[in-house]
Amino acid sequence: MSGFDDRERAEGSKFAHDEEMLFKARVRRDRKVGLWVAEEFLNIKGDDAANFAGEVVASDFEKPGDEDVIEFVMTRIKEAGADLTEARLRHHMDEMLKISIEELKAE
Repeated sequence: MSGFDDRERAEGSKFAHDEEMLFKARVRRDRKVGLWVAEEFLNIKGDDAANFAGEVVASDFEKPGDEDVIEFVMTRIKEAGADLTEARLRHHMDEMLKISIEELKAE
């Protein structure tokens, strides 16, 4: 096998690993965001908060990107009459993604 083939295989493996890590980080981020929204804005606690966080995670599989999560959360916020802006939600999602990536790297 040539060096080129080895490099190509290594790059493919790294890409697959990076994509898997990003997927896991996004799931972890969505769970954290769901718990934050449930507890801070919807007054949902305990198992109900965990269930809501699971709904947030599930909403991320509807469309590529974060828009499905944002749409789901903002709809629930509006239904509850809570006060959370989309800009604040996006900022929190960005922060939770950074934290989730660092947690996964540390495992």
